[in-house]
Amino acid sequence: MSDATSSALGFDFGTTNTVVAAANGDTADLVMLDGPEGKDAVFRSALCFWEEGDSRVALGADAGPWAIRDYLDFPQGSRFIQSFKSVAASASFEHATIFERRMRFEDLGQLFLRKLIARSGGRLGQTASRIIVGRPVEFAGSRPDEALARQRYDLMFAALGTEIHYVYEPLGAAFSYASRVTDPATILVADFGGGTSDFSVVRIEAPGAPRRCTPLGHAGVGIAGDRFDARIIDNLVMPLLGKGGSYRSFDKILDIPGGYFSDFADWSKLALMRNRRTLAELEKLRRAALDPAAIGRMIAVIDQELGYQLYDAVGQLKRALSASDHAHFHFAGAGLAIEADVTRDAFETWIAPDITRIEAAADRALTAADIVPADVDRVFLTGGTSLTPRIRRLFADRFGEERIASGGELTSIAHGLALIGQQDDLAAWAA
Repeated sequence: MSDATSSALGFDFGTTNTVVAAANGDTADLVMLDGPEGKDAVFRSALCFWEEGDSRVALGADAGPWAIRDYLDFPQGSRFIQSFKSVAASASFEHATIFERRMRFEDLGQLFLRKLIARSGGRLGQTASRIIVGRPVEFAGSRPDEALARQRYDLMFAALGTEIHYVYEPLGAAFSYASRVTDPATILVADFGGGTSDFSVVRIEAPGAPRRCTPLGHAGVGIAGDRFDARIIDNLVMPLLGKGGSYRSFDKILDIPGGYFSDFADWSKLALMRNRRTLAELEKLRRAALDPAAIGRMIAVIDQELGYQLYDAVGQLKRALSASDHAHFHFAGAGLAIEADVTRDAFETWIAPDITRIEAAADRALTAADIVPADVDRVFLTGGTSLTPRIRRLFADRFGEERIASGGELTSIAHGLALIGQQDDLAAWAA
């Protein structure tokens, strides 16, 4: 450890939640953030906007749990955005149109950080000597542009300090886990968030070793909890919104384009569909559709800003299926009412293609580290989606239940990032 390093902040800017930890000396603690219901270390990665007065340019805004509160108080007059981290590496995303104002990714990110800092009770008001920012091994998106994501992250975090370092998120979790154990071990860290599933193989040495942790290999895939949500929407909601339907174009019957449905099922894009151009296109499609009522329901969900309610209903179903073999799905609004009993088996069938890709990414991490499953002493599962039974079973089947470790699912990354910030040699950790 370096005595000259007085402080470091670990930022886990997640697709669903953001957590910050502060380190001094050999320890780190979570930064508690103010919320409507009291202080919490977990701050929802969300923004809510509304127009100030009669101006369509001046916007009011808040973030985290405050954004959710503001949206629920006035859904029709607000714009609620969540999971915007998912577009960080997307070259096709240029800006979000919020009422009449265009906002780039870095604009959204800077605003989010300002609001988060304002809720920190002064703990984040001063520039830290080092800022350690977590990043996924592979960004979300079909063709993620890593250089673009890095550029946008640089602009987003620039105001926090001049010494900013990026570290793979599962490495943060590995360092946090190392602070809890005393025996040497080779561990596979599996981090499952909202947008990405990331894996790192790390060798942990006994306390007092010159180098406590050594990264051996990494891999990732841009799918995780939000993709599971999309599978639920695709199976329970989309059939009532016109997916698989047709429309009339002159004397031809054509399939309705799938792009509208893929955007609707993506939390980072759903709120942005409420713009004049998209709604006009959907209205034109509604008039030509063989089932115009279905397209009308999609328009109503978008226009009435019901994305958060839909997200909440999907989240409740996932949590219930994590605790039980069956659960009830309920969503109502915009003339749409969906009631469905869902079994865990059915849900696991829906996400089976995603589980296959996740397993392949874990295998790539082992290959990169030049080890086989038998060489892994512990598998540390972290991230909110790691609580999904199918995810845990995937690793229990491969490595044995006795080798599975967990804990701090929402906070371990930030905690470990702050500890990494206290190391002399950050080059060994930087991504």
